[in-house]
Amino acid sequence: MVANSGAVLRGSMQLPGGHHGRWTAGPTGRAGVRRVRPGRCRAVAFPAVALHLYDTATRAVRTFEPLIAGEVSLYHCGVTVQGPPHIGHLRGAGIVYDVLRRWLEYAGYRVTQVRNVTDIDDRILIKAREAGEHWWELAARNERACAEAYRALNCLPVSIEPRATGHITQIIELIDRLIDADRAYAASGDVYFAVREQPGYGALSGQKLDEMNQGESEGQGKKDPADFTLWKGAKPGEPSWDSPWGPGRPGWHIECSAMARSYLGDEFDIHGGGLDLVFPHHENEAAQSHGAGLQFARYWMHSFWVTMAGEKMSKSLGNTLSVQAVTEKVRPIELRYYLVSVHYRSTIEYSPKALEDAARAFDRIESFLHRAADRVGPVQIGELPADFAAAMDDDLGVPRGLAVLHDHLRTGNTAMDAGRPEVVKAAADAMRAMLAVLGLDPWDPGWAPTARTTPSGPASGASRALETLISGLLEKRQIARSAKDFAAADAIRDQLSAAGIVVEDGPSGSIWSIER
Repeated sequence: MVANSGAVLRGSMQLPGGHHGRWTAGPTGRAGVRRVRPGRCRAVAFPAVALHLYDTATRAVRTFEPLIAGEVSLYHCGVTVQGPPHIGHLRGAGIVYDVLRRWLEYAGYRVTQVRNVTDIDDRILIKAREAGEHWWELAARNERACAEAYRALNCLPVSIEPRATGHITQIIELIDRLIDADRAYAASGDVYFAVREQPGYGALSGQKLDEMNQGESEGQGKKDPADFTLWKGAKPGEPSWDSPWGPGRPGWHIECSAMARSYLGDEFDIHGGGLDLVFPHHENEAAQSHGAGLQFARYWMHSFWVTMAGEKMSKSLGNTLSVQAVTEKVRPIELRYYLVSVHYRSTIEYSPKALEDAARAFDRIESFLHRAADRVGPVQIGELPADFAAAMDDDLGVPRGLAVLHDHLRTGNTAMDAGRPEVVKAAADAMRAMLAVLGLDPWDPGWAPTARTTPSGPASGASRALETLISGLLEKRQIARSAKDFAAADAIRDQLSAAGIVVEDGPSGSIWSIER
């Protein structure tokens, strides 16, 4: 190792018990070990740049330093299950934090990821009444739809996905603590948080107290319009739980504070969610948690919206696009590419053309990888390019990372045309490594239902049947060409072309791909 190279080398080593750990050695040559999951380590050289994340609370990009070395605790808000999820939900509640987790795990961290489900809420009760069904039935159905959508877009299973209704005891305990600390008060069966009693209220969102609107009605006994509800007294026909203040149900904000504390403790690393949650939801979470004496989140991350005609995609606005509807136009892996290709702190303005452009871009990537597998053998997850790692360390700079990936695509295509298999192999392996970090590896088992091939051959099921049929036709075409029956050979090629199959003839034979 060169002492003054300015690089950090990372690799793997055997740990006691058969586990593997990642070692990191800086310019001094001193190494430290962080335990990671077996099979995830590989030797790579990165610049000596730590992960930096934009923190909403400080309005600055900060160096990420976890509370516990080698571990990351992540809480991010999931969906209020009043209806089926749309692609805005999947970006803000799923994909952004899935990419963050994948990058942290690649770097060797053990990540505890908590994503909540809000399964009791005014909106759920209203929708259930309109549909003439039980509130819990509507909530459960939409929760299943969310789970299916996360799986469809290859989001890793979270560590725990707690429901608000499963944490009533913890919620009541936290409210009791706030009352004891003179940060909350009971009135007519409700409990409110006394906003003016909490120093620093408004710091997260940057709003002025007298200009805030909590978005809730004036409750009986509320002392200040700025105060917000912690516990809602029972109303006829609505679900309720017993509490020291009478039967009722929790307010929205207290649910997340209680669930985050239950699984991650009084202080944890990262709290995330969509931009629309900064106020009032996250502002109130922070206030009530600090009011109860908790340190709570050390970093706040917020992903921007998916919009249509300049308006945030929202069920209340009626301008949503369900995951199911979009994946009838493009494959799930292409939708994920579309949603990750824009930086998480930039808005995606949805349009059918932009979606189709993204699908075509990914198709070019995937087609190259399949052609590479046909020509040079199995494509493996190789080493990550240093430029890609630097982009990801810079506030999850996925667009810059994708630029690196497309540079490798151009290099690989040029090498394939020039008959340089070793360059093709290196480009393909590096591309697969980058795609894996983004959850876009086409050979990841998570994509099995929509995969075209394995890294070295056909996928199972329908893809295997298609491969068999096309291979048979290509074999007949080759026999015709060998017999100089070019009319028959051309007829087979035309037949395949009419079915959307592109055939490329090369020195090692013919390969096929599906035309978009």
